Amino acid sequence: MAHGNDVVHKNHFRKHWQGMVKTWFNQPARKHRRAEARKAKAKRVAPKPACGPLRPIVNCPTRRYNMKVRAGRGFTLQELKAAGLSVPIARSIGIAVDHRRRNLSMEGLNRNAARLRHYMSKVVLFNKAKILPVPCHTGELQKAKQRNALPAIHQKYVFEKARKITDDDKSYSAFHAIRQHRANKRLAGKRMKARAAKTAE
Repeated sequence: MAHGNDVVHKNHFRKHWQGMVKTWFNQPARKHRRAEARKAKAKRVAPKPACGPLRPIVNCPTRRYNMKVRAGRGFTLQELKAAGLSVPIARSIGIAVDHRRRNLSMEGLNRNAARLRHYMSKVVLFNKAKILPVPCHTGELQKAKQRNALPAIHQKYVFEKARKITDDDKSYSAFHAIRQHRANKRLAGKRMKARAAKTAE
């Protein structure tokens, strides 16, 4: 059979093919059902944000996409500690936590800690479960407005001004520099071991 929505070539139909035909007539109803489910969830979780918990800013994996940023699964334990939050409190106030992710750079740690602090400066807490020392008034809870969006994640670009191309620029090879940097990182342990053996002699 053809793949996807392609033309069926050499139509030798057998094996009760009428039962194998896929149709998509339920697409509008599914769309309506999903929209109604989103509305019901927003009403159920109100006044929490309808779009779900706050997510961290992470770099995409692989060498092809690692210069781009996107929303991650959850904040690390180190990021929560830097922002002065515990895991149970963070989860209870709409912050996603991922205990498996590790911070590989101080830039990423500081970026997400700042994101958490910005969120905490804007968030309004209602003591519905009676776990906070702040009393909760029913009138305040009814007046609270529900946000449909959390702080967005933007890809930042640094634009350089036009300048004259120098001889150093012409002789510089970005590909070679990246290869050299990766080789230095890969061979760091072997070189350190060789230096230690040389000094021991």
